Amino acid sequence: MSETPPAALRVDASQAGTTAGSVLAEAGVKDTAVARVDGELKDLAYVVSEGELVEAVPYGSEDGRAVLRHSAAHVLAQAVQELFPGTLLGIGPPIKDGFYYDFAPSRPFTPEDLGLIEKKMSDITRQRQRFSRRVVTETEAQVELAHEKFKLELIGLKGSGSGSRDSEESVEVGGSELTIYDNLVGEETVWKDLCRGPHLPTTRDIPAFKLMRSAAAYWRGDQDNEQLQRIYGTAWESRDALKEHLHLLEEAEKRDHRRLGQELDLFSFPDELGSGLAVFHPKGGTIRRVMEDYSRLKHEQGGYEFVNTPHISKEGLFHTSGHLPYYADVMFPPMEFEGTNYYLKAMNCPFHNLIFKARGRSYRELPLRLFEFGSVYRYEKSGVVHGLTRVRGMTQDDSHIYCTKEQMPGELTSLLTFVLDLLRDFGLDDFYLELSTRDDSDKFVGEPEEWEEATEALRTAAEASGLELVPDPGGAAYYGPKISVQARDAIGRTWQMSTIQVDFQQPKRFELSYQGEDGGRHQPVMIHRALFGSIERFLGVLVEHYAGAFPAWLSPVQVVGIPVHSDFDGYLLDVATRLRAEGIRVEVDTSDDRMQKKIRNAQKQKVPFMLIAGADDIAAGAVSFRFRDGTQDNGIPVDEAVARIVAAVRERT
Repeated sequence: MSETPPAALRVDASQAGTTAGSVLAEAGVKDTAVARVDGELKDLAYVVSEGELVEAVPYGSEDGRAVLRHSAAHVLAQAVQELFPGTLLGIGPPIKDGFYYDFAPSRPFTPEDLGLIEKKMSDITRQRQRFSRRVVTETEAQVELAHEKFKLELIGLKGSGSGSRDSEESVEVGGSELTIYDNLVGEETVWKDLCRGPHLPTTRDIPAFKLMRSAAAYWRGDQDNEQLQRIYGTAWESRDALKEHLHLLEEAEKRDHRRLGQELDLFSFPDELGSGLAVFHPKGGTIRRVMEDYSRLKHEQGGYEFVNTPHISKEGLFHTSGHLPYYADVMFPPMEFEGTNYYLKAMNCPFHNLIFKARGRSYRELPLRLFEFGSVYRYEKSGVVHGLTRVRGMTQDDSHIYCTKEQMPGELTSLLTFVLDLLRDFGLDDFYLELSTRDDSDKFVGEPEEWEEATEALRTAAEASGLELVPDPGGAAYYGPKISVQARDAIGRTWQMSTIQVDFQQPKRFELSYQGEDGGRHQPVMIHRALFGSIERFLGVLVEHYAGAFPAWLSPVQVVGIPVHSDFDGYLLDVATRLRAEGIRVEVDTSDDRMQKKIRNAQKQKVPFMLIAGADDIAAGAVSFRFRDGTQDNGIPVDEAVARIVAAVRERT
């Protein structure tokens, strides 16, 4: 039985001066894209020193895929310049599930061009060109890349120290050194690019890729800069992994809530209103109402009190809360009225603070749980607005809980349980948690001790849930840490759902207090919580999760009656009356269409139940009970059919 290769290797004196790839190969490690040396990603050709710790980075790991995709981006750029001489290069970073490269061609790329480029990329990979890294000075880089004006700009940023290490430009000029990667055939350089690296050993090590589309893009993301052409692609560690990814994309396209929203007549985005502003049609409005009613019921049972607040406020309120200037960029511009600036609200918490502050509070009232379906408005840039999942006008199921410090740990634990249970009721049950904390930047306010106390309380509540907890350093709100519930949908995609945030700052800024048991005044802890995030976004997620085929309790139309002939309309209208008396949403198709077309129409609308009636059914006091998947039970007594439907809806099966 062979031994498992070690996960990490300490370089000894005999190995010093060899490559990281040799060290790993000597230990029997395979499937290695790059190496991690003392925690930093390196090419396998990196020459190691004694005492360094070398780890393998598999192709299928997150870092391995990023290197694979960055290498594929270089092959894309080489293919474009070979096919379209004179094309200038922008940047080509790896991104989630793929990569892109920006170009300045003589003309926009066409779909036919992408096919030619992909074929040329295949030729380059078969040549087994070697990626070779070399360090250059700023002057040397400027001479070698004198014909690439965008590269020269990046070199200038590197020299000035103004480039962001976190930006996509860092794939070119990040790190302590300026480097160029040569693509070698033998010892001859056939192509080169400014790049930080690392890369795979050769182009042949890119096993599976595909170009997806081209689009316009501004240089460095600034609309004041020159417009370039961006080509997107995807690359994977195997053909099977690529095939699986493309199948997922195909399935995601079928589930796109924007298309299904139109087909199922749920919502639309009229041009007359403006980007990111949805209107809900009767069927979409029905789903919203059912969602909201169920949420209200659960909140009432959970001890929440319902409030309502206006859509606008004087700007001073947002200065007091601290949202101005922190959130000014995502708030709509102010409106001047009677000498005062007013803002559309982008959040509900300052308004709830005013409710708490409206009268004296006692410790006996705590925890005080305020809940509101509050409409808020955010000035999202047009490039990020996306159907219902990124809108400019939304309704948040917002709650703010005011409690004592002693109550905070228990409140967080019960709150997380409440959140997860309600999400499960809507059919989402695959979760992990993300804990967002502060970093050393100056965007956070408050004392470190308060942050530490709040962070540990959130961590304890998260760990008690038994779910995986993923750290997110630097991702906290400016006023406090938070837990985000990340939910996986039916095809494995992750969506951020509920957030729970602890806030010591707003109670302090609003001078909130309660009379304690000792008779003194004390500051409450404030817990922010949006369960759905927003009704709009959550509905969009559910449309895609269910592919529009909602469970019966959520379906806008739960039953369609289909008479075989118009002579039987009255029979099914009577059945519909019985169902409506039980709270069931039912329609009877009395159109002139033939029965088979009525069935197809109901199936296209993804109606859960169809009740079909002909002469034999009426004679027996029965219906044919047809389901959404095409299966059918014939001769079901009307009483039983009604009971089945009512049970399915009430039990949310």
